[in-house]
Amino acid sequence: MARRVFTAAALVAVTALAAGCTQAVDGLAKAVRPDVSKVSGLDITTGESGAKPGVPDADLRVENADGGEMDRLAINTLADVEEYWSEQFPTNFDDKKFEPVKRLVSYDSNGTGVEICRTNTKGVANAFYCSLDDSIAWDRGDLLPMLDDAFGPMAVVTVLAHEMGHAVQYKLGEKGGINQSTPSIIKEQQADCYAGNFFRWVAEGKSKHFRISTGPGLNQVLATMFFIRDAAGTSAEKQGAHGSAFDRVAAFQFGFAGDPKRCADIDEQEIKSRITQQKFDPQEKDEGQGKGNLKVDDRRSLELLEESLRNAYKQSGATPPTLKQGDAECPDAQETSPASYCPATNTIAIDLPDLAKIGTPPKRGQKGGIGDFAAFAEIASRFALSIQKATGYSLEGPAAGLRTACLTGAWAGTTTESSARLRLSSGDLDEAVAELLADRSLIAADVNGTVVPSGFARVEAFRDGFFEGSGLCTRKYSG
Repeated sequence: MARRVFTAAALVAVTALAAGCTQAVDGLAKAVRPDVSKVSGLDITTGESGAKPGVPDADLRVENADGGEMDRLAINTLADVEEYWSEQFPTNFDDKKFEPVKRLVSYDSNGTGVEICRTNTKGVANAFYCSLDDSIAWDRGDLLPMLDDAFGPMAVVTVLAHEMGHAVQYKLGEKGGINQSTPSIIKEQQADCYAGNFFRWVAEGKSKHFRISTGPGLNQVLATMFFIRDAAGTSAEKQGAHGSAFDRVAAFQFGFAGDPKRCADIDEQEIKSRITQQKFDPQEKDEGQGKGNLKVDDRRSLELLEESLRNAYKQSGATPPTLKQGDAECPDAQETSPASYCPATNTIAIDLPDLAKIGTPPKRGQKGGIGDFAAFAEIASRFALSIQKATGYSLEGPAAGLRTACLTGAWAGTTTESSARLRLSSGDLDEAVAELLADRSLIAADVNGTVVPSGFARVEAFRDGFFEGSGLCTRKYSG
């Protein structure tokens, strides 16, 4: 976060919490109260994710394959993705037939290079679609094993489903709203959305080779989207921009919840209205924690945070909680770290050493936390609980957790306003995604620290609050 002006794609105002009322905003759909036991209408499941046991490998013609585990994983993925799109094209795009990709190429970036798409693949740890010859290529030597080791096999499926999304764009042509001059951020957001379409099909049990749980399984997929995000400070207007984690996850979720036509509708107007990815403000300085990060256990930083939280929720009329350091004993709630809310005393107790661990970003080659926004959002979540208590909402259970995530997102939205002294910086919302996907994230936890089991639902609730304000939070997540 920063102490200077940051202009977001859309400024968001937090509306009154009292009685759950808000002003109508043109263009917003009516809030639909979610079932907290489901993800986009599907039951939250915790079973195995990955390859289905006992299913024969697909038989696709692949150039330069070695028959190893990574190639088998890639081939099975592409066979299933092509089957999905063969079903969806006629249904969604005026009986148009899906033509399979003409060329599939496997290579080892550590070995002899292969010429594809006017590029030699030696040293290129990547996976990509090339419209010049309608091909998909992947690095079995470095990229795919790294994704598999870090996040599991469904990370590989995620990346290749995204690349097939680009093939879908090419095959749709004008029906997909894409041409040679289309900015890369629109193409990438569509491809992420198309990957979400495919994963919904997998989650519904329709994939021949793969299965995924809507709880931990989808959490890993979203973590993969975080991993392959653009670096903080990258402009969304840059040629080749793919998107921040916050924006990429949003596009994936739109696809998972919607149909391919929803993805094809992503255009420049939509991108301008919701893309949060920005360059760093030229006046923003590195204060010793890396650009865009404040020292979270600094007294001045905590004062600015408390000020921003009081301003964000002042229209509720609730008495703000008292923030203190140290002792978190409470008669009516369990202790949580790095911050605890006690309803009986309307107090938030902060564990500064734990807060600093989360707020200190990792350095290259070293372990670390996430960043200042992740740490501040944990405190903001406990502050949001105090507002819920004052306005008569339950502080326990999944609905409270989602309402907390939404209200924390609403606070984050106010930090984009020019009048705010604590302001959103490039990369901050990606820190929120990372923290929301953590097993013990407080951002989407109730007063006792019980976390909503679905990372997908956590991120979605936070995004609701960020873009649409607290009024939506109290309508949609009223429990």
